[in-house]
Amino acid sequence: MAGGAFVANDGPAPDYGGRLTLSVLMTCFVAASGGLIFGYDIGISGGVSQMEPFLRRFFPHVLEKMAVAKHNDYCLYDSQALTAFTSSLYIAGLLASLVASRVTKAIGRQRVMLVGGALFFAGGAITGAAMNIAMLIIGRMLLGFGVGFTNQATPVFLSEMAPTQWRGSLTAGFQIFLALGVLIANLTNYATARISWGWRLSLGLAGAPAVIIFLGALFLTDTPSSLVMRGKADEARAALVRVRGAGADVDAEFQDILRAVAVARESEEGAFHRMATRREYRPHLVLAVAVPMFFQLTGVIVLSFFAPLVFRTAGFGSNAALMGAVILGGVNLGALMLSTLVIDRYGRRVMFMVGGIQMIIAQTHV
Repeated sequence: MAGGAFVANDGPAPDYGGRLTLSVLMTCFVAASGGLIFGYDIGISGGVSQMEPFLRRFFPHVLEKMAVAKHNDYCLYDSQALTAFTSSLYIAGLLASLVASRVTKAIGRQRVMLVGGALFFAGGAITGAAMNIAMLIIGRMLLGFGVGFTNQATPVFLSEMAPTQWRGSLTAGFQIFLALGVLIANLTNYATARISWGWRLSLGLAGAPAVIIFLGALFLTDTPSSLVMRGKADEARAALVRVRGAGADVDAEFQDILRAVAVARESEEGAFHRMATRREYRPHLVLAVAVPMFFQLTGVIVLSFFAPLVFRTAGFGSNAALMGAVILGGVNLGALMLSTLVIDRYGRRVMFMVGGIQMIIAQTHV
């Protein structure tokens, strides 16, 4: 792999001598902010949705159910409007992700991050200042569009800018900051739950990392691979010199990028047909589809993102439910950091097996 573009290589990725320059560190910080805001947005709605001031303003019929329901009433939050508030982000993110790859390829990673930062800021501002359900849903949809685009651009941006010897660790930073964002969202909900307008603060704070993404992206150069793909070879080489620093073998890495982009262009046409029809690709295709699909079908995402609602319907009080979500987010972040440290030692297969066993035991008890 060179500059993030894949190169046919039977051995380990070549070391071009690149250093962790200021440009690389800024890139990591800005891209990590994308993971942070993604985690914050998906973690904030579960806690806000069970805050009584929020429900009293927008969903009073849910409060009426709560007043007469028993603790084991699992239809407590059965509201189409409330469901639209929480799910609008994910639907918008899904729609954006369908076109994000083409848009990222056409205009570059850096511009997509700018667009994502603007969408995040607008969405956070609208939801934080919402006066009606329509504003809530529009704001959440803007956040979802931002998630769909930045989730496509930032991991690629990280992998293409990072030196080869640091690529694995820096790319994992996106997932770590995503988990950190979920934890921060749960802590924010716990802190603001006692304030009558606390839900506005919880929703509006999504705009803070958005400012970092937008302003940071303004000062970042696009990745060399992206510039080469758009026919800007001279700019690509200049960008590579700037991010790698003195002493790096820029010419060798740049030639590898050129070759990788050429190979990618040649294999683009009919790629999906080849992958779906050729026997040698079937195991990889099945694995690529089955692993994320079955992970989603386990329901662990629902338990994680809507933990406060799950705890509340199970009989916990409001503060206890929010604290339960904080503990869950902290455990998730700790497990992610631990797995990042040991994954290269034990391999992906062992981590899949250990994680699967833990999920079976935990969900059986739930």
